[in-house]
Amino acid sequence: MEAQVGMSSHGGVVDGSTAVKFLQKQQAVAPSPSPRQHQHQHQQSAEIGTVPQLLAGGIAGAFSKTCTAPLARLTILFQVQGMHSEVALLSRPCIWNEALRIANEEGFRAFWKGNLVTIAHRLPYTAVNFYAYEQFKKLLKSIPSIRNNSESATADACVHFVGGGMSGITAAMATYPLDLVRTRLAAQRSTVYYHGIGHALRTIIRDEGFVGLYKGLGATLLGVGPSIAISFSVYEMLRSNWKSQRPDDSTVMVSLACGSLSGIASSTATFPLDLVRRRKQLEGVGGRARVYNTGLLGTFGHIMRTEGFRGLYRGILPEYYKVVPGVGIVFMTYETLKKLFSDRPF
Repeated sequence: MEAQVGMSSHGGVVDGSTAVKFLQKQQAVAPSPSPRQHQHQHQQSAEIGTVPQLLAGGIAGAFSKTCTAPLARLTILFQVQGMHSEVALLSRPCIWNEALRIANEEGFRAFWKGNLVTIAHRLPYTAVNFYAYEQFKKLLKSIPSIRNNSESATADACVHFVGGGMSGITAAMATYPLDLVRTRLAAQRSTVYYHGIGHALRTIIRDEGFVGLYKGLGATLLGVGPSIAISFSVYEMLRSNWKSQRPDDSTVMVSLACGSLSGIASSTATFPLDLVRRRKQLEGVGGRARVYNTGLLGTFGHIMRTEGFRGLYRGILPEYYKVVPGVGIVFMTYETLKKLFSDRPF
């Protein structure tokens, strides 16, 4: 979660697209406004079309990713420790010590290794996600059993859930090579194999074939459904309980808190899949021999045997630490851009 109107593209954490989705859903279920407010909101929503929505969502996600990039890189470095002998130095990971190592050995800018490709990935990912979501919704609503129960809350929830999952899968598949390149750039330490996005894409195709751009895709797609289900289910449950107990609390604060907690829950449940995905993405880097010669289940078994159950959660702490600021930045940026774009019709 990516990674989505669904996915953490990439692993189950609430990302920019999901946070924007939370915000839009929150606004949709807000208390009914007065006639004058309704007219103003209708005029404003009419001014904010598809292109501004895509831009606002994409820019908000990219800005959030940039702000939390140091924690994202620490997560990746911890996730791949133990995969090769030289990263065994991280056998007792400490976020602060690793951050100092990066600053001393690679320089402060190294915290943002791979962030440019993350931004390059975010805009097309968001665009494909939103477009695919709308198309899947139309397709699902054309099914007779759903069309005949269009007023049913269950049918509506089914459309949103299935549509979100399918759009997440579509966006992940369409932009996956950029996600793989991002992982490889961020995982580079003293030895540099790739010099930028273009060089990485050319080198991977030359050395590993076109299929090499899709290493780890299976774990990614497998995580899409659970990620969405957990994120939205926990969010709705927490928000409903919160509103029933404290109905006067700020809707923005409620959405931020519930979105962050749902991200933590989703991350905890799907993090092992994300870890396996990252390791699969790094198979064959620089001509190295394959570490995992089996499928998804075999890779899980290999990690359990060699690193224990805790090995499946390497890097979970920096992942947790980035959820709250990441969601907060998305909410703030998306709302700011939406107001800005409402005054500048496209």
